[in-house]
Amino acid sequence: MSEEVYTVEQFAERLKLHPKTVLRFIKDGRLRAVKVGKSYRILRTEMEAMTGASPEAYRIAGSELEAMLSQRDARSRARVTSVVDVPDVAPDAAQRLARLLPAARMGQEAHPDPMSIDVVYDPARRHLKVLIVGSPADTAAMLKIVDVLAEG
Repeated sequence: MSEEVYTVEQFAERLKLHPKTVLRFIKDGRLRAVKVGKSYRILRTEMEAMTGASPEAYRIAGSELEAMLSQRDARSRARVTSVVDVPDVAPDAAQRLARLLPAARMGQEAHPDPMSIDVVYDPARRHLKVLIVGSPADTAAMLKIVDVLAEG
């Protein structure tokens, strides 16, 4: 039985990243891929390793994110500040979240209300904090992504 394989564009689309970000991850050694001709192929297990979640779980979060963003009112002036505390996080998992959360924000289409995400990790306490500031709809969508990724 063969494993599912993605192109850079397919991988980027599923994770809501820009294809250039995925290429940078490959070149930096943060994502393993096989070069086929002039393009790369990425195994599904690499997506699972990078996100810590199954592709099905992330696909659900992604579709919910798209639905929520399509319903948002661009004229809204309301801003939300959320602090997410995640206890007992291993250093490698914290590093993965610190890379993926800003990348998920950057992967979204340009919005009139920019979102700010900060990730802070205390290795002594193995405690991770995520600070999100943005519109209510964008922040709610990002909180769903944090929830999916933090469970991995």
